[in-house]
Order: sequence, then structure tokens, then C-alpha cells
Amino acid sequence: MGSISAPDSKVYALIIYDDAYVHPILLAALRKRLPPSSYELITSLDQLPSPTSNLLQWLQYEEIDFQHHLSHPETALCNAYIIRKALIRKHYLSTTVSNWITKHPDSLLRKHVKPSVEFEVDYAEFLDDALVEAYELRESWQRGEGKEGKDREWWILKPGMSERGQGIRLFSSEEDLTEIFEAWDPEDDEEEEDEEEQEDATARSDYGDADKEENEGNGIITSQLRHFVAQPYIHPPLLLTPPGSAPNFPPRKFHIRTYVLAFGALKVYVYKEMLALFAARPYIPPWESSNDEEALRAHLTNTCLQDTSEREGSVGLFWDLPDDLPSGCAPQKSPWTEQVFQQILDITSETFRAAATSMSIHFQTLPNSFELFGLDFMVGVEGDGELRTYLLEVNAFPDFRQTGSECKRVVEGLMEGVVDVAVRPFFGIEGNEEASEGARKLIKVLDIDLGRR
Repeated sequence: MGSISAPDSKVYALIIYDDAYVHPILLAALRKRLPPSSYELITSLDQLPSPTSNLLQWLQYEEIDFQHHLSHPETALCNAYIIRKALIRKHYLSTTVSNWITKHPDSLLRKHVKPSVEFEVDYAEFLDDALVEAYELRESWQRGEGKEGKDREWWILKPGMSERGQGIRLFSSEEDLTEIFEAWDPEDDEEEEDEEEQEDATARSDYGDADKEENEGNGIITSQLRHFVAQPYIHPPLLLTPPGSAPNFPPRKFHIRTYVLAFGALKVYVYKEMLALFAARPYIPPWESSNDEEALRAHLTNTCLQDTSEREGSVGLFWDLPDDLPSGCAPQKSPWTEQVFQQILDITSETFRAAATSMSIHFQTLPNSFELFGLDFMVGVEGDGELRTYLLEVNAFPDFRQTGSECKRVVEGLMEGVVDVAVRPFFGIEGNEEASEGARKLIKVLDIDLGRR
């Protein structure tokens, strides 16, 4: 589109983000990066001068008017793709990676995504039937028969539609897995969901956020049941102390939260400012742990599961992590953070390429959409001491509040970068000022033409 100049080319911005942390940051990014005369805030589509007026929708997924969005591809821009299950649902992501590796045996995803075993099961009594074709699990269990816990192969179970770390469990045997599902079984038939309600809940979670209503006491959402993935547990993980922690603070497990911008059909950018999210308890190997809530705090690095008192110091900036690595790690030729970051760039590029080109039914990009994803990575220490970064999952509409007040500038810079990289080019809004620092930190890792106009 041409540059914004005439009054009728004004952008009408519908910015109603139902998050008290994010909403003011979005408004501030628009004020800082757009000329005041180029846009006008509105509170509903009824305020559009005409259906063809330039419209920016920046809303929660469920609130976006996709009918208007699809009807006006030249003048409407919104902050989400309609379908992106190939990335954001764990069992779909597993299929995306598996299909891609089958077609491209030399893909780096083979080394940087743990292979998943997918299965569907409603109740523990049907577990045997569900695992008939899960030969990887059965072979693993056979290899571990009669061995001590430390000598067995450990797995991590994840509900395919879970969020915020819910329902994650550890196991190394069929008995372990059966106990997990027995603990989730309802006590009687009266607690079963109506079949139609179950289908409706699943359909909602396919396109938007999963239903947030938890079943009492089981730590898993009803609509998340049925689809599961099991992956080899990453052990040992790289253990570090959080930035700014007290002396003699015990090292902990952590994962890296990376913000990724996808724009149009298709450009993908990785935001260089990343977070390191630490577990609430010092790390213990899985064979010394259990699946009770307290023990899992040593393994789960999702800060949403932590008490308020535990979150202090659990979130830091990736680039503030210590340069020195613990014993057991091989000497590095360059700063380890730079090596890990390069792996993150490469993994992100390959993952989005795989989803866009081999799973296009479940990742439908649009020229007039952009979306921010939160990708989670973990660094493992291989047998030779080398560091290897693994993709854990891809999150739509990531929880930016976990940055906390100390790291708020990360989100502020990110949103300013999104305005510069996605919003301004789409509407042709020109300006004399230089690109924002946030835009400079958005590193393009993928630029492919999917032929969608």
C-alpha cells in the first residue's frame, strides 16, 4: 500500500487486549512509533467510517473479527493467524517435526527436537490399547526391566493441549504411566463430560486458548484430555544460578523463552532479548523425584506454577546468564550464549518452514496477519560435554506478565519492533525517524513466498 498522507488513509486501531500488563504497552508502542495523525483509536468496528477503511485489530484471539479480516485483505491487519495448530498444539507440532524429518533426513530438527510418541487415551483402563503402536515406549520399558531408576530411560508426559505446565508428569515404566492416568480418572460416571461438550471444548481449543477451567485436584483441564505426547527427558540439563542470585545459591534447571514474530506469508523474526525462566527448587534427577506437586517444582520451569514468593529471582535476562559453565561441560570456542542463540535462530527458521510448507492445512498464513509466539527452549549437556539446544514447545499469545517489572523493557521493545516491522509496512506509514531498538533486535530468520496474496 502507499504511504499514509490523505485523511481517508488513516488507520483505525482497535486495541483492546484483555491483559492489564500488555494493554498499556501496546498503546505506548503505537504512540511512540506512529505519527499522531496516522491513526485513531476506536473501541468497536461500528466506529469505522466505512468497511474498507484501514483497520488494525490487536485483540485477544477470541475477540478478533475474522470475518471482516478475511473480507478486506488489503486494508485489514490483525495480530493472529486463524489456524496455527501445526505449531501451538504439542501433538500437532510433534507430527510437523516428524513429517519434516521423514522428508528431510538431514534436517537439524532431528538433533534439536526430542522425538515424540503420540497417543490418545481417555481413561487408564484403555491405556494398553492406546499404546499398541507406541513401540518406542515399549522397547524403552523392556530395556529398563530389572534396572534401578538411574539406569532406566526417563520420559516426560505432556497433554497435547495443556498450557502453563499443567498435566506434565515423569515416568520410566508402564507402571508409572498407568498410575498417572489412574490418578486422573474421574471417581464415577457422573463426572464425565457430555460427548457434545467435549467436542465443543476441543474445537475451541483448536483455534483459541484452551478452556481455563481446571478439574479439581488433578492439575489438568478436561478439554486437554485425550491427546498426549511422551518425549525422552532431557538429562542432564544445563544448570545455572539465576542472574543476581545470592552467593552459594544452588544451580537450577531453566528454559529460555524466545519471542518470535511471524508476519504475512511468510516472514519470521526472532527477538534477540530473551528470558531465562528458572525452576522453583534445586534440580534433582528424575529417578530421585516423584510426581507430586512439590517434587515437580525442581523440574518444571514454568513460572505460572510458582507461588508469588518463589517467582522472585526466577526470571532473568538470557544475556545476563553467567559466562562460566559448570563442570562437565566441554570448553567452548566462543561464548556459550552466542552458540545457543545461533541454534535458536536455526531451529526457529526450520520449524516455521516445516509448518508452513508441509503442514499448511494446520498453519494457514495470511498476508494481512501477524502473530507473536513464545518459543521455549532448553539446553542439554550431551555425553561429550557439548551443549545442545532443544525446542520444547510453541505458545500462541504468550504470557508476557512473566517478564515481571524488572524485565518489562523486553516487552516494550518487542512491541515497538512489531509496530515498525509489521504494522507500518502493511499500511505504508512512513516516518523520518530511525528504526526502533526493538526493530533492530528482531532478526529475520525466514522469508519465503507461499503464494498467498
